[in-house]
Amino acid sequence: MSVKRIYKKLFVPHQKSSIKFMLYIKRKNTNPYFNIAAEEYVLKEFEQDCFMLWRNEACVIVGKHQNTLAEINLDFINDNKIPVVRRITGGGTVFHDLGNLNFTFVKNGADEKLVDFRKYTDPIIGALATLGVEAKFEGRNDLTVDGKKISGNAEHVHNKRVLHHGTLLFSAELGRLSNALKVDPSKFEDKAVKSVRSRVTNIINYLDKKITIEEFEERIYDYVQQSDPEAEFYEFTEKDIEKINELVQTKYNTWDWNFAYSPKYNFNKSIRSNGGTVDFNMDVKDGIINKLKITGDFFSNKNIEDIENLLIGTLHEKSKIEDKLNSVDFQSYFKNIKQTEFINGLF
Repeated sequence: MSVKRIYKKLFVPHQKSSIKFMLYIKRKNTNPYFNIAAEEYVLKEFEQDCFMLWRNEACVIVGKHQNTLAEINLDFINDNKIPVVRRITGGGTVFHDLGNLNFTFVKNGADEKLVDFRKYTDPIIGALATLGVEAKFEGRNDLTVDGKKISGNAEHVHNKRVLHHGTLLFSAELGRLSNALKVDPSKFEDKAVKSVRSRVTNIINYLDKKITIEEFEERIYDYVQQSDPEAEFYEFTEKDIEKINELVQTKYNTWDWNFAYSPKYNFNKSIRSNGGTVDFNMDVKDGIINKLKITGDFFSNKNIEDIENLLIGTLHEKSKIEDKLNSVDFQSYFKNIKQTEFINGLF
């Protein structure tokens, strides 16, 4: 891949970093499907070491090995039309918005030396120090200030290349973050990786001099660039963008990847309605309902097993379940219960 030098900046470093990069990739797209796909594209299609900063519009980003429905407040997500995207790295679920800056390192190396959370967060700690923010690496993969989380990090290895990325809560809407990730853990039983909720804060609260997130982004770029002043700045070509969008369409903007990829899980929930209580117990594998038991004190004129058998083999997705229920006389099975109430009870 040929690289055209776009520009260079000179910077007097606060502290030397040992990481060397060949490409600084400028990314202005804020579409979460595109941005998560772009990371896999750079990891697998580029040969150079890379550093990227990028932002997403409001969205929820789920770890590769998580049960999506067990990590999100589905009603809040749907009401606010917030995209949910699964990434290729492990770790927990995070909320992104334009007040959150994401950083990505892609690095070549020997297999036994690729996974190193401290190595790739140290430059960020150093950059924050130049702004008067004293951040610490804590736990397995977090950066904190005054004991509150400002950054979560995750990694993925592919063919002697590692992708390390992390969040930087700069001026995020923490209320929306809390609402989007507020879930009832009692509904799901599975072996999926669970997110650990932490107290969070915004970096802007610790700055002596307030700056915009755009200025913050430039300060991070400037600091990291000092490790290799000869590095090339690069912007995605039309061909790059075309390939990334193909990955969006075939993977990152699909229900199969974002929801059905979840590990097998058992779902339990009880709802109360004017027609009585309905209890659901359901097993889901590969996003498909393979067992379902419906009980409660509701009144029915027909055998409830008809509904159980109707929904077994259906995708655990609201629109698919609605399509199936529209084919029967719902009130004959659940007197005085709204079909929408019933469907919501399955999520």
